[in-house]
Amino acid sequence: MRGYAKKLVASHGDTVEYSLPLDDDALPLNPLIGSRVRLEHHGSILCQHCGRASRKSYSQGYCYPCFKKLPQCDLCMVSPERCHFEAGTCRDESFAESFCMQPHVVYLANSSGLKVGITKYANIPTRWIDQGAVQAMPMLETQSRQIAGFAEVIFKAHVSDKTQWQRMLKAEPPHVDLIKARADLLAKVGSELQSLTDKFGEFAFSFVTDPSVTTIRYPVDHYPTKVTSLNFEKTPVIEGTLVGIKGQYLIFDIGVLNVRRFTSYDVELTEVSAGLFSG
Repeated sequence: MRGYAKKLVASHGDTVEYSLPLDDDALPLNPLIGSRVRLEHHGSILCQHCGRASRKSYSQGYCYPCFKKLPQCDLCMVSPERCHFEAGTCRDESFAESFCMQPHVVYLANSSGLKVGITKYANIPTRWIDQGAVQAMPMLETQSRQIAGFAEVIFKAHVSDKTQWQRMLKAEPPHVDLIKARADLLAKVGSELQSLTDKFGEFAFSFVTDPSVTTIRYPVDHYPTKVTSLNFEKTPVIEGTLVGIKGQYLIFDIGVLNVRRFTSYDVELTEVSAGLFSG
């Protein structure tokens, strides 16, 4: 099967079910675990927004002109506390109104360890799966993405906001009592959260009452002892036994491939020899 790749599509269940979108089709990947698989990049990259051919992929699937002008590629997408909408310099105000000025969730997750992050309710649990979290739960609901970003800044003084991807791909992290971790964290930042209310009003955020913990299990036969990153730019043809999938990573016996990094690449996937999934 061949086409321009998009990020892995994941469906939460007893075990996450993955598929690889190539053009308008999606190839189920879980049945391939245990098989020898060949992935080949044929050299072409097309911008996922305008369709322009590009020598390089920017911000996971865009050409350089789109990267420079699209709101979803702006710096505030990575650092929402740096939103510049009020300064009148937003790249697209209609995008901001429909995306940034909508309620967001600040959450705790356990991926390579305890971390804090933000997302929209509509992206739960997909956002957690993309990060390779094995446990996650919401903490706060905010009026906007910017307020969520400010809250994340407050929390990350006490807990990481990053996933250590090599550690995440080596093993399942130890279980964390997220309910207790949430209570401990909130006890440390009460006065700082009050500053958000002072700045944005009493309805700037609300605590998620009785939050439930989502547990996520990934289709991994076994984890590598050493994590080696695979790269289409250096190795256009990647062939190995697929031993698992976690986050946005295909885990092979020869290394790991971050599929999301190669969004909009012309990719062909072939099953070289069948195997059995033992996970």
